[in-house]
Amino acid sequence: MSPQEAQQILDQADLLCSAEKSALAVRRVAGEITARLATANPLVLAVMGGAVVFTGQLLPQLIFPLDFDYLHVSRYGDVTTGGELAWLVEPRTPVAGRTVLVVDDILDEGVTMAEIVRRLRQQGASEVLSAVFADKDLGRGKPVSADFVGVHLPNRYVFGYGMDVRGAWRNLPAVYAVKGL
Repeated sequence: MSPQEAQQILDQADLLCSAEKSALAVRRVAGEITARLATANPLVLAVMGGAVVFTGQLLPQLIFPLDFDYLHVSRYGDVTTGGELAWLVEPRTPVAGRTVLVVDDILDEGVTMAEIVRRLRQQGASEVLSAVFADKDLGRGKPVSADFVGVHLPNRYVFGYGMDVRGAWRNLPAVYAVKGL
């Protein structure tokens, strides 16, 4: 997508969650995670690449000992509908016997997170929790729910705060919805 096309999408988009509301949501989630995991010495795993913004804002607010690593899985590639899950990078840190907190940008259909949780449990994690910046309301059940949620979003094509639209706009401090979708 050209920079002009990306700008046109943003110019026509609907603002769903302002930068201020996003920052407040992260602060609230950090408090909830701290209350639950401050004494657990958890392994925090960021799901690349969407979780970069949320993780980068969340980690400095978790003022307790933790280990950090990442994983990279994808169901989307360059398309907008989910396909088969591809494991691109597994965590280097062993998860066996650990409390693991998986951090991601959005819980959409829940398929990716469900598979991540299943795999980490299979590898021996004692507890697997998840934190997502956004949970999309699909109007139907999901195979997994997040333990910590920043904001709830309508069932629209969203971008910003780590979520992209055709590769663009992950870097926005707010969340937008593509006009008409």
